[in-house]
Amino acid sequence: MMSEKILIVDDQYGIRILLNEVFNKEGYQTFQAANGLQALAIVTKERPDLVLLDMKIPGMDGIEILKRMKVIDENIRVIIMTAYGELDMIQESKELGVLTHFAKPFDIDEIRDAVKKYLPLKSNWQKEETNE
Repeated sequence: MMSEKILIVDDQYGIRILLNEVFNKEGYQTFQAANGLQALAIVTKERPDLVLLDMKIPGMDGIEILKRMKVIDENIRVIIMTAYGELDMIQESKELGVLTHFAKPFDIDEIRDAVKKYLPLKSNWQKEETNE
């Protein structure tokens, strides 16, 4: 069975590795992108079910990446990660349809809970159905 796909977009290697490890252990299929061009290529090829998107990326910023992802897949689900105080970016991204946002440094458990809320694993649904 195919597991749900998560794309992690962040220019910081350590954050990508951390999130990748956490969500792999949870049973998700993960992809990583260090910049906007990589992210858009993965969205085009893999059609991830959810994107964790950093807003401050050199070159193409998070808002531009988000707009371009929406052109590829207008229903793509995105959670953004921002530095504290980027209220204008948060507001604009909400207008573009992001699910929620997290300020960096984030609490990994809060991000894990948000991902489970917006992208429950199908295998978890099946387990719940068989336990009833």
